[in-house]
Amino acid sequence: MPLSDPALIALADHFGIARSFQDWKGRQTTVSEDTIRAVLAGLGIDAATPDRAQQALAEVRDRPWRRTLPPCTVLREGQEGRVDVHLTAGQSVEVHIRLEDGSNRGCWQVDNWNPDRLLDGRWVGEATFGVPGDLPLGYHTVVATTADHRTTASLIVTPGWVGLPNRMGSTPSWGYASQLYSVRSHHSWGVGDLTDLADLATWSATQGADYLLINPLHAAEVVPPMEPSPYLPASRLFINPIYIRPELIPEYQDLDDDDRDLVARSRRMVADGQEQVDRIDRDLSWAAKKPVLERIHALGMEAARTMAYQAFRRTRGTRLGDYAIWCALSDVYGSDWTQWPEPYRRPTSSEVGAFATEQADRVDFYEWLQWIADQQLSAADRAGRDAGMKLGLICDLAVGVNGHGADTWMMPGLYAEGIGVGAPPDQFNQAGQDWGQPPMRPDMLAEMAYRPFREMVATALRHAGGVRIDHIMGLFRLWWVPAGLGPRKGTYVRYDHDAMVGILALEAYRAGALVVGEDLGTVEPGVRDYLRDRGLLGTSVMWFELDDAGRPLPPQAWREYALSSVTTHDLPPTVSYLSGAHVDARNELGMLTEPVEQERANAARERESWVQALRDCGALAGEDPSDQEIVVAMHRMLRQTPSRILNVALTDAVGDRRTQNMPGTTDEYPNWRVPLSGPDGRPMWLEEVYTSPLAAELAQVLNGSRSADE
Repeated sequence: MPLSDPALIALADHFGIARSFQDWKGRQTTVSEDTIRAVLAGLGIDAATPDRAQQALAEVRDRPWRRTLPPCTVLREGQEGRVDVHLTAGQSVEVHIRLEDGSNRGCWQVDNWNPDRLLDGRWVGEATFGVPGDLPLGYHTVVATTADHRTTASLIVTPGWVGLPNRMGSTPSWGYASQLYSVRSHHSWGVGDLTDLADLATWSATQGADYLLINPLHAAEVVPPMEPSPYLPASRLFINPIYIRPELIPEYQDLDDDDRDLVARSRRMVADGQEQVDRIDRDLSWAAKKPVLERIHALGMEAARTMAYQAFRRTRGTRLGDYAIWCALSDVYGSDWTQWPEPYRRPTSSEVGAFATEQADRVDFYEWLQWIADQQLSAADRAGRDAGMKLGLICDLAVGVNGHGADTWMMPGLYAEGIGVGAPPDQFNQAGQDWGQPPMRPDMLAEMAYRPFREMVATALRHAGGVRIDHIMGLFRLWWVPAGLGPRKGTYVRYDHDAMVGILALEAYRAGALVVGEDLGTVEPGVRDYLRDRGLLGTSVMWFELDDAGRPLPPQAWREYALSSVTTHDLPPTVSYLSGAHVDARNELGMLTEPVEQERANAARERESWVQALRDCGALAGEDPSDQEIVVAMHRMLRQTPSRILNVALTDAVGDRRTQNMPGTTDEYPNWRVPLSGPDGRPMWLEEVYTSPLAAELAQVLNGSRSADE
């Protein structure tokens, strides 16, 4: 039933909480009162009873009047702005803008007829000031000065358009998408690492690829068990040190012969132990690699290397130290900070400060690991560009973090308590999804001038030519799932997308980078048009490119501003999808709400409709084609689209049949633990990728999209 409490309705509307939504079958669904109250509780609002809701509403409406300036104002370039100033009624105030370069620009007062308001026995007035529309792009400061006080707040001016980097030229570009951990060489430690990434990037460039899209490299736990999903990290601000190749650290050469022999034996033990297994064991790899890294760190560095390390520490600031302290505390108390002794659950406590002092060398070790990972990631990006890539790496930014990791410890109050992020039921996941990630609170993001989001984007672009934003609809709204209610009982919560997309655009502009938004699944009307108008690419996956009647879109009808592919990491490799294996897998896992026979029939019809579409566009000839021939034809059809960026899944390029992730599951399926494999299902080494005939054939197909003079 619709909400009946006016205060609850007003609170929901104020915080952007949807009171109804349209489900995947087009039905309008009303959100329950229990869900609304639980979501409000996650925002720190007690609306458990009508009286409390009324009291909370009054407090919320008074909040802007209790502060002199709004915490953050975000404008688009060329846009004139307005800033409301609150101060004691009758008091005069001067407002100006301090630009990033230290210069100042004046503001002017405009009419504001809002009456004064009595708060805590003091009459408060509101004055409005105009902000010039010709301010430069960047992070600036609003300054309000009265006779006895000075207040500052953030003002961010963002680009209206991002578009494609100039170095990409006018012809379509293509590249591979890979899950780095799954691509293991004979020299890695059971998990694909940053040196493997450099080699994979070099090979990709020799195939004609302009970029290499990789899974998020975000930091995971530093003690077991390590979360296997790169989309459920401990921190989005730092790199997972499991990706470090110890032997490529310059100081490795300073180890004595006995230590080097020990390192070699440790690596072989891990690599040989995983050669024939069907899943990747991160805990085993990290348990072998971590002691080696500790030995190398203990050796110290020469003066020039030390200066470079200290420069890195200064650049990353206090956040690096906080993260390293979290890691060091994890060594002692485990990776779930919510279970630590109470004094250590707050990063600002005196006990945490004392621990950091006592364990200074351990904290330094974890800061040093980030520097080493940063160097090796930089080398990987540079390897691809040096070999001829236009963009180099495209790094992935996950939609959230786990609730017990470093980010939630370092930034208390930013993440909603008792809430998980997920997705409502849709055709592929008919029970809905709860990803187990606490969402960032929209109100706290604004309060913090979006600094955490800015840092995340800047980190992703630090050594990359582009960034992919996982579930970019989350910059507009997220599906919040209150604990205990399940994903079907969630609701959407809205974010300030103008601010967040604008900041994303600003960071990309400054880095000269490409932005790709993953806009698959349930997308509200207008989102894709908005992203296109801001110059951000969407994502098109062939299986989902259908017309209103459910038939395959002809290639010429695809989007131009999109990264377009046949498949994605959340679907089986194409050769497996063609066989209908995804239906049987979801049925075995209990994920279907429709009869399995009906789903199998739907999958068979889907396959036939695509085979016919491939014939219609001339991409496929002959009768009774093999699945591999269909895969090649689908990429031939992909080349016929107007999409500016084309993508080939590395699993498709080598004929892999194993699904790397089954959305809606955790341990029911070995998500994010499946090694890259060949057509026979045997784990495949990176060195074998180099000689894959199917990869060579697909590269030849994709290179046909280039002009003759390239």
